[in-house]
Amino acid sequence: MGVTIDRYHQYYADAGDHGSYRQISLQEIIDSFNATYVGEGKICEKVTLNDVTFHAIRGLQELSYDTLRSAKDWEIVVPSTLVMVMPVDYVNYIKVSWSDGNGIERILYPETKSSNPRDINTAMTDFGAFAALSDDTDLASDEESAMWDSYKSQTVSDIGSVDADDMDDEYGRLVGGRYGLNAQFAQANGSFYIDEDAGRFHFSSNLAGKTLVLKYLSDGIISTSAVNSTVQLNNSYVPKLAEEAIYTHILYGVLFARKDTPSGLLSEIKSRRFAETRKAKLRLSNIKIEELTQVLRGSSKIIKH
Repeated sequence: MGVTIDRYHQYYADAGDHGSYRQISLQEIIDSFNATYVGEGKICEKVTLNDVTFHAIRGLQELSYDTLRSAKDWEIVVPSTLVMVMPVDYVNYIKVSWSDGNGIERILYPETKSSNPRDINTAMTDFGAFAALSDDTDLASDEESAMWDSYKSQTVSDIGSVDADDMDDEYGRLVGGRYGLNAQFAQANGSFYIDEDAGRFHFSSNLAGKTLVLKYLSDGIISTSAVNSTVQLNNSYVPKLAEEAIYTHILYGVLFARKDTPSGLLSEIKSRRFAETRKAKLRLSNIKIEELTQVLRGSSKIIKH
């Protein structure tokens, strides 16, 4: 698409339009696909618009997970409740950290070795030497287990402000106690766990009041709200570097759903889809030879431990 000189003035005057040329809307993708592949005598003969729209949305979602740059971030101050609700378009987290006074990210690691302290049954009835659950449902939203109460009552611990002698007095006497230390927990940044059922992040108490940075993965689809989830095709964008990749995703999805598609053709389109997705991933990785050379400069030196 050519750009006229008249549009230059409009582009620089409109702050919301900056950088928009590198993307194309999903509606344009659907219209272009219909004009190119759908019609009498074409490869997608008698294919409806609903079929193309469905596979276009699914193609954008699949490409967003590991090919497109669909990462978003949140920055909030951890409240006293130590709870953060998942973003409305949250799919999975990439990195959770908090920012210190110097603006350096302190990485947080999930509490994977423990269970969700809220997802516990507390009502027990004794029958002789055994105990049976009297209620097999999880805790209500206003109930707290003993494990959850202990998790919230952690005291603030900032290892950076502890004197070295005091630290040695506290931990140095544990002869053999640090043997086999798990590097994941060999830090004082704090921890978190995710309540998947409630859609919330829970943080340890030493993170209260700290500036939290959540980098998470979205599916790239823009909808009107989380309630009706009406997709806005004009506001959902695909990078132009991956335009051919989503065309092949739509084409393969449409042909795969038809019962009369020749297996040879389907196999060819599948191979083409894989190749275009790989090419899009390489393009979007944005590798520059000068930058790569500078990063690898001196990499042959021996690293001493």
